[in-house]
Amino acid sequence: MAQYELLLPKMGESVAEATIIKWTKQPGDTIQLDDTILEIATDKVDSEVPSPVAGKLIKQLFVTDDVVQVGAVIAIIETEGGEETIAAPQVKEETVQAAPVAEQIPGINQLQVDDTINQPQDLKSSDRFYSPLVKSIAAQENISLAQLDQIKGSGADGRLTKDDLLNYIGKNTNTPEKVIEVVIQTPPPIQKPTDTVKQQSPAPSLNGGDEIIEMDRMRKLIAEHMVMSKHTSPHVTSFVEADVTNMVMWRDKVKKAFEQRENEKITFTPIFIEAVSRAIKDFPMINVTVNGTQIIKKKDINIGMAAALPSGNLIVPVIKNADQLNLVGLTKAVNDLASRARNSKLKPDETQNGTFTLTNVGSFGNVMGTPIINQPQVAILAVGAIKKKPAVLETEFGDVIAIRHMMFLSLSYDHRVVDGALGGSFVRRVADYLENWDINRKIS
Repeated sequence: MAQYELLLPKMGESVAEATIIKWTKQPGDTIQLDDTILEIATDKVDSEVPSPVAGKLIKQLFVTDDVVQVGAVIAIIETEGGEETIAAPQVKEETVQAAPVAEQIPGINQLQVDDTINQPQDLKSSDRFYSPLVKSIAAQENISLAQLDQIKGSGADGRLTKDDLLNYIGKNTNTPEKVIEVVIQTPPPIQKPTDTVKQQSPAPSLNGGDEIIEMDRMRKLIAEHMVMSKHTSPHVTSFVEADVTNMVMWRDKVKKAFEQRENEKITFTPIFIEAVSRAIKDFPMINVTVNGTQIIKKKDINIGMAAALPSGNLIVPVIKNADQLNLVGLTKAVNDLASRARNSKLKPDETQNGTFTLTNVGSFGNVMGTPIINQPQVAILAVGAIKKKPAVLETEFGDVIAIRHMMFLSLSYDHRVVDGALGGSFVRRVADYLENWDINRKIS
C-alpha cells in the first residue's frame, strides 16, 4: 500500500489560508475518486475539497475550526501500490509584488498619524505556531506574546485557534485598557481629565421564554468586519433623489425582448453598476484604498454587489473590470454571481479585490439607507426603492406636476480621504446618468 499526502489546494489569488468547517470522511472510510473529503471556508465562501485519488482515509492532520495554510498536508490517504509515500503536487508560491507607490497628493500631511500608537505585537520570537488570523486579532487587542503563550489551545497539537483567543478575550477581565494620550499644544494649555472611562455594554436581561441563538461562522465574520469598518473609517453619508422614469420605462419596454434574445432577465442592478462605473471614471479618487498615510489609486474598477442569502447572512460577489462590460455582459455577470451566491457555489476569488460596493436596499422596500463601508474600500452606494411620486417638471410652457418614478441614492464614504465635495459630486453624477437614460437605447 502507498500513502498519498492530501494538500490544502490553492483556492484563488490572495487566499493564503482556510478554516476547516467539517470532515465528511473519517479515518477508515473508503474514498472514491473526486469524493468530498472535507469542507473549508475562506472569509465568506464555503468550498469542498475533493480527493484526487481513490483509497482509504487513514489520518486527519487537522480538526474542525483549525486554520490551515494553503499547501499544508491535511490528510493521509492509503492507496493501492507500493510502500512509498506519494506526495501531492506542491503549490507553487506566488511572487510577492511590491506595494504600489502612491502618488504625492497635496495635503497628504493632514492625514499623518502617530505611528507609535497601537503597534502590532512581535510574535515572531515564539516557538509556538500562530496563524495569521490569530496574530491579527492579538495585535488588534494588544495581547502580548507572553499572554498568548499562556492560553490553552484546542487545535491539533494544542494549537491556538481563533475561538480560543476570542474566548480568552471575552473572559479576561484583567486586560489593561488602551489609553491614547492626546497632547494639545495650542496655548493656553487645556486641562483634560487623567482618568479614562471605559464604556461597558450592559448585561442582557433574560426572561424565561427568551431564546439564546449562537451566531454561525458567517455571522461572526460579518459582525467583526462591520465593527472593524466603523472603527477604521469616519463615515459620512450623502443623499440624492433621482427621477428615473426614463430608465424604468426603457426596462419595461425591452425586458421581454431582452429575455428572448439573451435568455437572461434584466434587472435594475446592471443598470446601476453601469452608471457607477461611468461615474468612477469621472471621479477616480472614489476608487481608492488607504494604507496608513498613503492613498492607493486603483487601476481596475471592480464593483461588489451586496447580496442577501437565504440564511439571512450577507455576501458581496465582485464583478471584475465592470467598466469594460456592456449592459448585456453586466446582466449575465450579475445573474450568474447572484445565482451561485444563493447556492453557495462562489469561488473565493469572486469575493476578493472589490474597489467599490453597491447595495440595493430597495429590494426590501426601503427608500434609503446608510450603508457601512466594505473595507478596505472608501465608499459604498445604497439604492432605494423606486416609488411613483408627484414631482414638479419644468417645461417650455411652465412648471407642471406629474407622476414620476423617483428613488434615493445614499453614498457612505470614508471622510479621511473623501470630502463632502467629492462624495456629493460623485453620487450626483451617478444620479445624472440614471436620470438621463436614453429611452430609445438599443440592447447592447
